[in-house]
Amino acid sequence: MAKRVVREARAKHMGTKSNPASNASVRAAGHTKPESEAPGDKSAAPKWVYEFGAGRAEGRADMRNLLGGKGAGLAEMASLGLPVPPGFTITTEVCTHYYANQNTYPEELESHVAQALVQVGSITGKIFGDPSNPLLVSVRSGARASMPGMMDTVLNLGLNDETVEAVARQSGDRRFAYDSYRRFITMYCDVVLGIEHSHFEELLDDLKDRKAYELDTDLDAQDWAELVRLYKERLAEEHGVSFPQDPHEQLWGAIGAVFRSWMSTRAITYRRLHDIPENWGTAVNVQAMVFGNRGETSATGVAFTRNPSTGEKALYGEFLINAQGEDVVAGIRTPQEITEAARKASSSGKPSMERALPQAFNELTRIYGVLEKHYRDMQDLEFTVEEGKLWMLQTRSGKRTAKAALRIAVELANEGLITREEAVTRVDPASLDQLLHPTIDPKAQRKVLATGLPASPGAAAGEIVFSSDEAEALKAQGRQVILVRVETSPEDIHGMHAAQGILTARGGMTSHAAVVARGMGKPCVAGAGSLRIDYATATVTVAGQTLKKGDFITIDGSTGQVLAGQVPMSEPELSGEFGTLMSWADAVRKLGVRANADTPADARVALKFGAQGIGLCRTEHMFFEEHRIRAVREMILADDERTRRVALAKLLPMQRDDFIALFVIMHGLPVTIRLLDPPLHEFLPHTEKEIADVAAALKVDVRKLADRARLLHEFNPMLGFRGCRLAIAYPEIAEMQARAIFEAAVEAARRTGKPVVPEVMVPLIATKAELDLVKERIDATAAAVMKETGAKIAYQVGTMIELPRAALLAGEIAKTAEFFSFGTNDLTQTTFGISRDDAASFLGTYTARGILERDPFVSVDREGVGELMRIGVERGRKTRPKLKIGICGEHGGDPASVAFCHMVGLDYVSCSPFRVPIARLAAAQAALGKDAASEA
Repeated sequence: MAKRVVREARAKHMGTKSNPASNASVRAAGHTKPESEAPGDKSAAPKWVYEFGAGRAEGRADMRNLLGGKGAGLAEMASLGLPVPPGFTITTEVCTHYYANQNTYPEELESHVAQALVQVGSITGKIFGDPSNPLLVSVRSGARASMPGMMDTVLNLGLNDETVEAVARQSGDRRFAYDSYRRFITMYCDVVLGIEHSHFEELLDDLKDRKAYELDTDLDAQDWAELVRLYKERLAEEHGVSFPQDPHEQLWGAIGAVFRSWMSTRAITYRRLHDIPENWGTAVNVQAMVFGNRGETSATGVAFTRNPSTGEKALYGEFLINAQGEDVVAGIRTPQEITEAARKASSSGKPSMERALPQAFNELTRIYGVLEKHYRDMQDLEFTVEEGKLWMLQTRSGKRTAKAALRIAVELANEGLITREEAVTRVDPASLDQLLHPTIDPKAQRKVLATGLPASPGAAAGEIVFSSDEAEALKAQGRQVILVRVETSPEDIHGMHAAQGILTARGGMTSHAAVVARGMGKPCVAGAGSLRIDYATATVTVAGQTLKKGDFITIDGSTGQVLAGQVPMSEPELSGEFGTLMSWADAVRKLGVRANADTPADARVALKFGAQGIGLCRTEHMFFEEHRIRAVREMILADDERTRRVALAKLLPMQRDDFIALFVIMHGLPVTIRLLDPPLHEFLPHTEKEIADVAAALKVDVRKLADRARLLHEFNPMLGFRGCRLAIAYPEIAEMQARAIFEAAVEAARRTGKPVVPEVMVPLIATKAELDLVKERIDATAAAVMKETGAKIAYQVGTMIELPRAALLAGEIAKTAEFFSFGTNDLTQTTFGISRDDAASFLGTYTARGILERDPFVSVDREGVGELMRIGVERGRKTRPKLKIGICGEHGGDPASVAFCHMVGLDYVSCSPFRVPIARLAAAQAALGKDAASEA
């Protein structure tokens, strides 16, 4: 009978709410042996289910890859003797098997689940499926990486028309029994059968209107029983199916739905945004139900052992009396504060858990201390209080803002729970971006429209949009938007990613919007209850004012304020815990960190963020100012060398002053200056009107300018007349730039008293002969400047390695080059044969289908581009053992790429100024053995 039920349930419920096209990479992962089976042990039967409860568990905290984060946490809490409802975990390897074997389960799984159910029943004194003494269970997902709200959950499973009466008799509370049953029907239909909540919410709203009820809690037992009948009738009438009455069919339907939710669109999007591999899979946790909706002595809640926004060491969270878990995160009711201090701070009129349920609160406080000391990290807890008794449903390392992560890591180290080195590894380098974004200028005028909860810190301004699709569409047009919703759901993940910030009318500090926004580093104001949002008219009314789609607002996620218009922002200041952790990071990292900086403003920001020099100054960026580009165009239009030199003479003092400013600001730190790289046509006008305007300004014939623009036009300029090819064809350009560099070095040394050692970098070298020719001109210019000034100039001439040929011939090129810098932007283009300007049209498809694990322009392709880097390092240093080697592409600020640069033995990375802190922390973590790529 049981096998038939499993087969029928699988056939009936397979395919709903899934994304079959996405299964390829999971299938490609294949099915590996369960971790419980020792290598070479042919006799060991695979173990697909791990039990926990009554003070014992078969799993452990370090088995999260097999049991998922939730399952490993439940097992560990059970082993610690904490109050955990008994249950069992179906491993992630079943998920892998499921997708690798055409959505089927391992043969042994059915019997393993049956045995585990018996064990749970023996602990609780109940029997699953028994009409008179039923065991009810929850079915929850649990991947190894936290994915809040992305996968499915079913509560109260096991209820049917018979067992609901048994629950009513046993509890003495018919209202509770039918409230639980209607919740189960709604959730099961949504998760398993793919029938939206709205079908049932409509019936609930109708009944409330009919009986003049305001709140769900106003309904009595008879009302809920009537709703259950109406729910089942609606299901049969509109969808042609009856609600399943067999608890075993219900269970296998829910298990299958959780596995399928791993491939839901929202889960796929979340994994892509957070670099979570598809082949990890999810576990399924089946656990005896405990009920927070059994009256005024029951409750459910979410808590953090430290504040996830600020890092403050204080119990933080929310709870609801007489509710179940989804009520808290869904924002259906406004949650209450856990501590009395928090209640006073929020001016809430509702009692805190500390006052309403003092015994359960004291037990929660004890347990949070046990768990934080045990895990040595801030914990995110889920709990239920059933008739005064506290039950723990989850513990995991809590998601936190970058600001909180810094404070928590530093304070845990200062408290002696972790070492300083561990503290360095506890903060995600990429999350530091959250600290580097603007905040509202303290001097700015604030026209406050509404105030909600400060759910995720930072500030953002943008146009109002009311749907995630709108947010994504406008982001693609380069517009900044604020996503305004009554409440967000997992289906809004793409819109939240596209938006600058999120504003919701409902929900608390642990609502979906709050948790996801904090994880993304997006500002969020939640629970702004005075907002009246009308999706139909695309308007929001607040404080007597109606705003429409496209109007600008500003949100302050640190205060919870919603402001009218675009409010001025100010740059962040980094100090306190940031400075402490960075000093610990700098003490252990081996890689230097420089910045890509072309202007004095860039250089100052770079120094503020701890850069140890400039790894790339792109001289062409200095030419585009209006009064300079005229001289550049005169140089391009020159018919002979003499005329070109006249034009270049106008540019010389401008370049020299630029370099003086950079050298003075960097005050003796190394500065690498790249000679002119882009093709000359980039400096010329292109449209007829532009050509006419420029010709008039330069007092040249329009035809001559148009002819020169046509002559310089290239079909593939990336591989055309650029880089060292310009310096070879027009050596006077390189001479002017070299003279500007060396004269600036002399003057800057005089002003600062610090020796300046410029590094002159020649771009796009493919042969040693090219570098020899250009270096000869540079050396001659240096000698001339030293003779003219009487100063001694120490300098180096090196090259960018941005062509595969240069990497392969690095040993030969190193005979001339005194340093290398990998230009990984162009090296990636020339290795893959992909233009980064045109790659967006297909790279998303490549990563989605598993052809490429990551966008190679975001993170270094270790197998291809990375192998060329290895070859370049090895062959270059074979010729010149002390060859200084760095990287100056955008990859220099990507944590996984920084880790790779450490692995292959580079001396430094160089990145944009605002990514310098990210690179510093990533370099320290690499030195401590943490690889950002493998962590993903």
